Amino acid sequence: MIEKHLMRTRARHSITPEEESAIHALVREVREVPARTTLIHAGERIHHSTMLLDGLMCRYKDLKDGQRQIAELHVPGDFVDLHSFSLKRLDHNIMALTPCRVALVPHDRLQALTENHPHLTRIYWFSTNLDAAIHREWELSLGRRDAVSRLAHLLCELHSRLALVGMADDAGYRLKLTQSDLAECLGLTPVHINRSLRQLREAGLVTFRSSKVELHDMAGLRGVAEFDPAFLYLEPVEV
Repeated sequence: MIEKHLMRTRARHSITPEEESAIHALVREVREVPARTTLIHAGERIHHSTMLLDGLMCRYKDLKDGQRQIAELHVPGDFVDLHSFSLKRLDHNIMALTPCRVALVPHDRLQALTENHPHLTRIYWFSTNLDAAIHREWELSLGRRDAVSRLAHLLCELHSRLALVGMADDAGYRLKLTQSDLAECLGLTPVHINRSLRQLREAGLVTFRSSKVELHDMAGLRGVAEFDPAFLYLEPVEV
């Protein structure tokens, strides 16, 4: 049930069978979430954290006029709101972009984990620090990268994160997002996204169609993006 979360964890950290059992024991229930459903609203009191098992979710904030900015995408294996354990309410919303399956982890079980498994506590602290690193990279994209390099960087990031959980390879990966979704991630209009995708396709780097990212020249795409995966901390690390 939580295989992708364990894959994501083992890719960076060594965990014992006892610790793996403790992670399994965190889950209280599994829910199906329809696409385009806001699962958690900003400001509401939260008593559990959410682990994404299948599908794509996002964190977002919006303005009164309906304009939305997606602040991070979440792929299977991610805790989408582990930070709610300490915050208890969020300043942003969490939405399912596609049909999703999620596992609910009560905060009292996370509390017990912190008391009984200090190594896992450090691993999950690492995870929230990783979220912050991704946010900083998105901020750089929004502030300094042009439209084409912004899009290229996001496609490279998603490839790395999905490959970590066995959902991407050298040929590409599935990505059930619309051009409007990508626009809300990158602070652009759908017209800009369409134009940027065309430029990347005509350059022989990547094609995005029918919910599939087809990689033709990964090195070239990384070059356009100035993509350095160091911010994803993909290498094994002991904490």
